[in-house]
This record gives sequence, structure tokens and C-alpha cells, in this order.
Amino acid sequence: MQSPSSEEPAHGTSWQWDGEEGGEGEAPGDVIGGGGDGPWLSRRRMLLGAGVLAAGGAVWALGRSGAGGALPSPAPPKPRPTAVSGPTPLWTYRGPEAMTPERLTDPPGRPVYLSRNGLQVLDPVRGTAARLLVFDPPPSRDWPSDLDLLGKVVLGPEQLFTTTYQGHLEARHLTDPAADWSLPLPDELQGDTRLTGYDRGVLYGYSWGHPRADGTTSDNRLFALRVADRSFLWSVRTEQKEQPFTPATRVGGGFLACARFLGGRTELVARDAATGRQLWTALGDEDLRWCTTDQQNVYLPDGNGGVRMLLPTGEAGWTYSPAPGESWRALPPVAAGGRVFVPRDQGVVTCHDAITGGLLWSYRLPFLLDRRSRPLVVGGTLFVPGTAVGGVCAIHTSTGEPGWTFHDSGPGKDVWTVAADGQHLYAGHDDILHALPLA
Repeated sequence: MQSPSSEEPAHGTSWQWDGEEGGEGEAPGDVIGGGGDGPWLSRRRMLLGAGVLAAGGAVWALGRSGAGGALPSPAPPKPRPTAVSGPTPLWTYRGPEAMTPERLTDPPGRPVYLSRNGLQVLDPVRGTAARLLVFDPPPSRDWPSDLDLLGKVVLGPEQLFTTTYQGHLEARHLTDPAADWSLPLPDELQGDTRLTGYDRGVLYGYSWGHPRADGTTSDNRLFALRVADRSFLWSVRTEQKEQPFTPATRVGGGFLACARFLGGRTELVARDAATGRQLWTALGDEDLRWCTTDQQNVYLPDGNGGVRMLLPTGEAGWTYSPAPGESWRALPPVAAGGRVFVPRDQGVVTCHDAITGGLLWSYRLPFLLDRRSRPLVVGGTLFVPGTAVGGVCAIHTSTGEPGWTFHDSGPGKDVWTVAADGQHLYAGHDDILHALPLA
């Protein structure tokens, strides 16, 4: 899990491209270079001011103000396209403020730009802003401190899902405003409710006890909602505070992995994803920050900086820990194709057989890793994001050989994030997002 960015919205001259303006109150961004036909200046902006603004060697003329009098002061220059090393981006988008990708429960399957202002949906071909989805999720209360204080945001294939103070579940379509909808939550889920992930047409979430007007306290509950008909598959009461791990799209094998908070320790709870019924539990360490799964096994911290695997029944499998004299901590692993890729904070990635835990290969990255780094496997390539200066490294999953390392000239302070669709890899940090070819 990641902490929110502290960047404030950028000020200065606003840029607006055709198709970006509407009733949503979009915060405009800028596309700097890239493939396709490129952006064009909106005619609706031509009467707003005067002066000449240089950006990347091109001069854009702004019209005169109709109010008369002195001309306004020239606007500050738009940042020039950042220099890159590695694959040539198809396009590069610079947003109006820093991204907060740590709020996403799952890596998106399309280009989006999430910031404090909302979710900017981008055109995958040209990188222009298509729609801005504004939302205001309630802040988290009395949960572990590493949870994002602004709340998590759940993305489905075509919709963004959030909950509101008014006790509603809201779905905002990524491209079609007419397809938006709002659903009142039942009485048992009113109040402090969070969504934690989307998996194969189902939304998962939880709510926790809060005082009612009659002096009673509501129950702690977990729930699952089927998006197609907006009906609840199940809602179960829990004795202690319990929440599903995110991202939910990694909960393979038909069960939902949850964290149950028991005072000074945390317990792993496996539940049937179809009914919410508890299947088994496993004791975690005091800092059970993450849990990932594949179609068969479960992976969680071993308490010594390494990784331990649990079988689908909850029985102990293999463990991979620092050897005597080593000092490193494993980040959440990524499982794909019968292999498990374990990133370490000191900048090493190891590949293991998912069944035996045997080491298949090890690769030292050209940068250190942050606990917010979230690697991604696409086809036969593992993409590992590093620090703002480090960039993104592509590694062949079969051999552990490096493909390329991509980085830009910044500046920046946030870690890189990666996402992908069928054709492009989307890599970004701070206020900039690049579209790279997957081939």
C-alpha cells in the first residue's frame, strides 16, 4: 500500500484540448509529443486571453480579451517535453497536478490519470483527456495508518466505483456519462463503508461499527455486490474488524483473502468468494501489510522479511527468507505462469517455482525499490517500477535477462507506477504519464 502524494495542484495558465471541456469541470492536462494525430487547441479557449506562450519550440497564439484595456501579462511557459532513455514513448501526458496512483486497488487496464482532483480518462491512441470523473470519498477512520487517508478507488473494465457520505454506491462510466448510476446501500451498510476491489463482475467491500442515533452500534460486515444487476451476493457479520486485501483481482481459486485485526496482531482469513463463508484462518505477523494469491496458492510475509506460501487449504508450504548475514525485505510478489516473482527492497528480483519455491533466477535492478513499487507481468515480461530517478525495468520472465530500462529527465520524487492494456504499457510518476509499446 502507498501513502498519498503531498503535491498541490499546479497553478498558472490552463490548457484545454477539444473534447476535454464539458459539464464535468475538468482539470486540463497537456500532451507533449507522441504518436497519432496529436492534440489540437480548443476553439472555445481562443477568446480567453492574449500573449504568446512557447512550448516545446511551438508558438500558440491566444486571442485578445474583449474587455479592452491593457493586455494581460504573458503566461509562464509550458514545460518542455522531458528527455527519455529507453523505448520511445508513443505519447506523453503531463497532468495539472501530481498523480495519486496508490489509491487504486488494482492496476488499471487502460490509461487513466488519478489525482486529488479526480480520475482523468485518457485516449489510448493520442493520450488526450477524454473525461474527468470527480469524486469525494470519505477519509478512513481508525484503520491501520498505512491506508490512504483519502480512501481507495476501485476501477472495473468500464466503470469507476466509489461510496459516498450519503450512503450510496456510485458507478461512473469511464466514457459515457449516460451510463452512470447510483445505488443506495442497505441499512446494515450505512455509515463507514469502503470498497476494496473488483473481480470478474463482483465488487467487494466492508463496513465497520459506528454509533447510531438510538445509541446502538452497527455491525462490522463484509459484502459482495454483483455489478450486472446491482444485487448483493452476500453480506456477512464479523466479530472483529476485517477487510479484504487489495487488489481483489488477484484472489484466484474462488476465495477472498481478508485481514482480521485482533488487537496487536493480524489474522489471515480465507472466505468463499461466492458466499462469504469462512474457510480457514492463518496467523499473520504483527505487520501483515500484504497478501497476494494466484489460482492455487497464497503468499504473505513470513515475519522475517521474506515470503511464505500457503496451500489452498491454508496449510504451510515453502518459505523464502533472508539468509544469515543478508538484510532485505520482500515486497508483495507477483505470480504468473507457475512462477512467483519476489521483489526485494534493496533492488533485487528473484523468480521461484510456485509449487516448490525453488529459485530459478535472480536479477539485480539498476535502482532500489520502494514499498509502493508494484511490478506487473504482461505476456513474457516483468515490468518493475522503481524510484523517480531509477525508472522502469523490463525483465524476460523465462530467463531473468533484462530487456530495457526506461526513465525520463524528471524532475520528480514519487515512485513509478505501471499499467497495461493489450497494446501499450503506461508508465508514469509525479505529474507525467508515458505510453510505451509492449512489443
